[in-house]
Amino acid sequence: MSDATRDFLDMLAAERGASTNTLAAYARDLDGAEELLGDLAKASRASVAKLAGAWSDLAPSTIARKTSALRQFFGFALEEGWREDDPSGALPAPRARRPLPKVLSHEAVDALFARAELEAGSGRPAAVRQLALLELLYGSGLRATELVSLPLSAVPRDAPLLTVMGKGGQARMVPVSERAKEAITVWLEIRPGDSKSRFLFPSRGGKHLSRIRLFQLLKELAARADLDPTGISPHVLRHAFATHLLEGGADLRILQTLLGHADIATTQIYTHVDAARLVELVNSRHPLARRDAKD
Repeated sequence: MSDATRDFLDMLAAERGASTNTLAAYARDLDGAEELLGDLAKASRASVAKLAGAWSDLAPSTIARKTSALRQFFGFALEEGWREDDPSGALPAPRARRPLPKVLSHEAVDALFARAELEAGSGRPAAVRQLALLELLYGSGLRATELVSLPLSAVPRDAPLLTVMGKGGQARMVPVSERAKEAITVWLEIRPGDSKSRFLFPSRGGKHLSRIRLFQLLKELAARADLDPTGISPHVLRHAFATHLLEGGADLRILQTLLGHADIATTQIYTHVDAARLVELVNSRHPLARRDAKD
C-alpha cells in the first residue's frame, strides 16, 4: 500500500468517522487498483481508463463500489496537491440498481414472535436473550452491529428512548416499545452476573455477541417457527420495521430519523409499500378524490 493510500484511509477514519469494515473495504479496493496501475497518486488518465477492461467480468455493484473508492481517492489527491488533474472521468460508471430487501409478512413476524415468546417462557437465559434481541430488531429497527454492540448504559431508565451509535459514529435516539422494555428487564435479571462486559448482550471474554452469532440465532429460530430460514435476517427484520410502519401511515422523514439514514433517498429505496396501498392512498387522499366524493 502506498503512502498516499494510507494517508487517504487515515483521513477517512479521522474526518469522516469511517468504520473498521468500511476502511477495510476501501483498502482492498485501492490495493487492487494499485496492483494494476501502480502508485495511484501518479496514475495517468489513460491507465485509469484500462480498469474498465480489467473489471469487465465483475458484477456491476462491485464495479460501482471500486469506482466510488477511486473517485474519492483522486479527489483527495487533488486537494492534497499530489495531482494536478482528476482522472475520475476515465473510470467505468455502471448503473448498479440497488435491490429492495426481502419483505417479511405480518404473519411471518407473528409466527417468529410466537415461537420466541414460547421459548422465553422457559426462563432459559438464551431464550430470554433471544426474545430481547428480536424485540429490538423489529421494534426499534436497529442494524445488526448497533444491536449487538449496545452498551448497558444505553438501556433507558425512565425515558422510552434508546441511545444508539450508528454509522460514522453518529448517535441517534430510537423509541423502545413497552414489549421491548419488558423483555430487556427480564433479560437483565438473569444476565450473567459474573460478566465484566459493559455490553447489554455479552459474550464470553467480556466482548459482545457477534453479528455472525446473531444471524445464526435468527435463522435457527425461524426454522423452529416453521419459516424459511433463508428469508430471515437482522436486515430483513429492520426492513420489516420500516415497511410496516410506512404501511401504518408513518412519515418518510420520521422513518429516515429512526433508521439513521443520512440521505432520504436511502430511506425511499429501503422502504417498500405494495402497489395496492399506493393506489388506495391516492384514491382516498388526493384532493380530486375528495372532490368526487362531495359530488
